Parts: sequence; structure tokens; C-alpha cells
Amino acid sequence: MRIFNKKPFLIAEIGVNYYDIAIKEDLSPFDAAKLMIKEAQKVGIDAVKFQSYKAETLASKNSPAYWDLEEESTTSQYELFKKFDSFSYDDYKALASYCNELGIVFLSTPFDYESIDYLNELMDYYKISSSDLTNIPFIEKIATKDKPILLSTGASTLKEIKLAVDTIENISNCKIGLLHCVLSYPTSYEDANLLMIKDLKENFPQCDIGYSDHTKPDDEMLVLSTAYLYGANIIEKHFTLDKSLKGNDHYHAMDPEDVLKFNKNIEFLNKINGLKNKQPIIAEAKSRKEARRSIVAIRDIDEGEVISKDMLIFKRPGTGISPSNLNDVIDKIAKRKIEEDELLNFEMFN
Repeated sequence: MRIFNKKPFLIAEIGVNYYDIAIKEDLSPFDAAKLMIKEAQKVGIDAVKFQSYKAETLASKNSPAYWDLEEESTTSQYELFKKFDSFSYDDYKALASYCNELGIVFLSTPFDYESIDYLNELMDYYKISSSDLTNIPFIEKIATKDKPILLSTGASTLKEIKLAVDTIENISNCKIGLLHCVLSYPTSYEDANLLMIKDLKENFPQCDIGYSDHTKPDDEMLVLSTAYLYGANIIEKHFTLDKSLKGNDHYHAMDPEDVLKFNKNIEFLNKINGLKNKQPIIAEAKSRKEARRSIVAIRDIDEGEVISKDMLIFKRPGTGISPSNLNDVIDKIAKRKIEEDELLNFEMFN
């Protein structure tokens, strides 16, 4: 069940990266967020996504870090989230309005009940973080909004995912998207496990399947391109304007140049994917006729002779009787002389 008509639908997870961009560009955080939206829209990204939370409702003060401390040195989840929780409903409302002006979809992941409610009027879809996949009361609340839900599945078992999906389906008939995700920052290439995309497709055929990526962008954007080939219709990846910046989500984020590479890959893949059902295509018409074989006389066959297999050979072109119809030729009687190396046709027989 497709959530978005475009395939793939590319979501730029801006998250809270705009705070660091603001410092670098000497902008306010709000203007930096707008700059990132604009740059995302320019390179053809379909949606931008933020994160709506307050540190006090997200993490206890003794919650330890789970990210690469060489890239982000803050050792407490609470302390990190406290740095980046200043945006209010009015800020998100203004950003949603700006996205609407540019023709790009606005999304923000809610991390508390308050943000579930105030984001409802700003978004057509909800995104639930992997970290909340087992937060069943939270999922129930979002399901009551009766809007399509994207659910990341990092660090989850199939049983846990099924419980989350069942929870949504028991409350709403909304469309559900499941995003394969590895909850490791950054995700090493050998841990990407993109084949899990296929497993999700097999186990949840009623859901749209996607991929939320935390690997460092490879030079040719092959990780995301492969995810698409494996069936991910929705692609989500962190987005930055400077991958060299220190901070929580810059070092494994894509930048505008990466997006252009990815879009080029998808354009090429869509060109070569073509039809699914095996059949001859127009480009093969001449080859199909000329490169296949026909039944040919290996010697002169006189009028009145009974055709036997030892009189025949199979040669190109394929414009005569196909070797697959050999049994329809054997034991027929020649009604005229057939020359050596002549392609047979059924008008030659009585």
C-alpha cells in the first residue's frame, strides 16, 4: 500500500543540524533551518523532516550516549537534546508554511504527546522514530490522528514490529510505511543489512517499505541506490550542508551533491529497470526474426518424398518453420522439389 506516489520518495532528515549550520553561516537557527529547506528543495528532495521534542520529556538526566563520541563528545542524551530543543509550535508552523511555499513536504518526528497534537495541523503524515517502536501508548495516540504513519524499525524484532503494526491497524485504517533502519551511528557498511528490506516486504505485504540510512555516504551513493533496488519506496537520510562539521548528525548525513548523485542513479536505474513481465520487446524484433533458427533442407528433397529428420538441419534466419515445430514437418510429403539449404514452409507439403 503506497503512501507516496513518487518512487522513491526521498526524505531529508534535517533533524537539528540547522543549529550547527547557523553557527557556521552566522544565522539564527530559524534562518538556518529555512536555508536547509531551500537547499534541499533545489536538489529535488521530496520532504524535509525535523524533530520535535523537549529534553525533559525525552531522556532522563542520567541517560548515556549511544553515538560516536569522537564525532559528538556529549556523553549524556539529556545534555545533547537540551542543546537542540528551543523550537516551539510557532517555529514549526512557520517552517511548514515555508515548505508549502517551496512545494516540499514538511515533516517532524514527535517525541512527546504535546508535539503529536500540535504537529497534526502541520503535517499530512506522521513519522515515528525507531526508539518509540515499542512505546505502544505513544503509537496508539498517533494512530488516533488517522493519518499515514512512517515507522522506523531500527533494533527491532519482527515480533515487536508486528505488535506496533497491529496496534495501528486496531485503531486506524491509515496507510503504514515500515523503514528498515540500523540504530547505530554511524552504521558500518557491513552492518547495513539491506536484505532486511526484502524481509519486511515478505512479512508485511500490506505496508509500504522503505529505508532510513545511517551509513556515511559512499562516493557513488550505492547504499541508497541498492536499497531502492531491493524495494525501498521511501528513502530517509540525514541531511547537512557541511559533512565536515562536528556534531551528532553531520558525519553520516548526505549533502546536496550526494543527493544529485543519488537522483542520477535513480534516473538511470528507472531507465534500465523497464518491464517486469518477461516478453519480447520492440528492440528485439529484428533479432528475434533474423538470429533464431528455421528448419532447412540439408539436401535436395524431390517432389513426393516423405520428409524425415535426416533430411533437415536448423539454420538462421528464423523466418521459416521453427525447430520447435519439427514434429509438424516429419512424415509430410513434399509437393514440389525443395532445394538444398532452402528454408521450409508449410506450403511445400501436401
